[in-house]
Amino acid sequence: RFEEALQEARQVDKLLSEGPGDDCLEEKFPLLGVPITVKEAFSVYGMPNTSGLVNRRNVIATSDATVVSRLKQAGAIPLGVTNCSELCMWYESSNRVYGRTNNPYDLQRIVGGSSGGEGSVLAAACSVVGVGSDIGGSIRMPAFFNGVFGHKPTTGVVPNDGQFPNARGVRTSYLCTGPMCRYAEDLEPVLRVMAGPGVSKLKLNEKVSLKKIKFHCMDHDGGSIFVSPVDKEILQAQKKVVEHLESDLGVEVQHVAIHKMKYSFQIWSAMMSSKDSEGQEAQRFTDLLGDHGKPVWPLWELMKWLVGMSSHTLPAIALGLTEKLVNLNLSGKTKLVSMGKSLQEEMEALLGPDGVLLYPSHPTIAPKHHSPICMPFNFAYTAIFNVLGLPVTQCPLGLGSEGLPLGIQLVAAAYNDHLTLAVARYLEKAFGGWVLPGEV
Repeated sequence: RFEEALQEARQVDKLLSEGPGDDCLEEKFPLLGVPITVKEAFSVYGMPNTSGLVNRRNVIATSDATVVSRLKQAGAIPLGVTNCSELCMWYESSNRVYGRTNNPYDLQRIVGGSSGGEGSVLAAACSVVGVGSDIGGSIRMPAFFNGVFGHKPTTGVVPNDGQFPNARGVRTSYLCTGPMCRYAEDLEPVLRVMAGPGVSKLKLNEKVSLKKIKFHCMDHDGGSIFVSPVDKEILQAQKKVVEHLESDLGVEVQHVAIHKMKYSFQIWSAMMSSKDSEGQEAQRFTDLLGDHGKPVWPLWELMKWLVGMSSHTLPAIALGLTEKLVNLNLSGKTKLVSMGKSLQEEMEALLGPDGVLLYPSHPTIAPKHHSPICMPFNFAYTAIFNVLGLPVTQCPLGLGSEGLPLGIQLVAAAYNDHLTLAVARYLEKAFGGWVLPGEV
């Protein structure tokens, strides 16, 4: 929406030349004139809202999602909407509506998903701030692969209204909307605007003394058979963070091994497909693929895909096939849901009011296109924190030997978002944060 954006920018210029003092404007419009982009799954008035689904390719939003409306009211100017994976349920942003998004550090690499277009456009310096959403790592994986900052807030603070697909049933407790930015200092002001009246729950006005934070570190999930081992470069980057915290702040970083993290993928899957407190079933992915039409038959779609006739992507078809398997072992699923609740209590007890956990953002650096199909469950490193409801900030840590971004997740107890944001600002100064693609 470049023409509209330029028109809105001229109105900002006019307001600044005629209007009251800067302090008054800053209070009323904290993001005045800031160009932003928005994940295409969110409604932005007059813009497409397909979520990569071919049978929604003519859908144009007639209103703004709540967070988009709040950002506009704060003075931000949307430049456009960005690509995502089909129905936002895969970690490569490619679909049959817009095609594939490439990583600005290496065009042969993925951008992550589902807020992958957002991660790519921010890393390439086309936008300043982005709106993403996250039910299994969809903010943090693209932020990691593209070397920018992404924050998944504590669940239930930032409204999810106005995105497609939206969460239903138990998944409303796991889906989060949050900011993505190149610079750590931008996360907090954007989060304040997005959260609106709910922002008071996040303690963002509390001053953080980094030396008083109890840091914990976990190098990997304990060796899940479903997930790739953590790359050496990612482990080395995490080790450097630990060494810097200890030498610079004089703190002791406690190494922990939380046994249940080994079952992250199974716990996430079980909790995502469980019934809510009122007994409502989670919405089936095959129903969403049909988008209010007939549910899609994934086996038939697979046959069509093999001869190039399906309008769906292979990951979406595969997810449709696997969701049927999850409900076959109901007693196993009940045990995993119980394990998830127990893990949540364990994490809250470990982190307490002043704890931050360092944990890999993903077991590998940005993989090549299509390769996620061979390692489909690697998103478990981010997904587990959605079902635990904890706030997490993805923080870039410079580039590795192949010129691809490294990073780390910073995790705190519920409503302690201020701690992870403060540590992200600190690590940006220490490790350089975002690196311009092609600069090295």
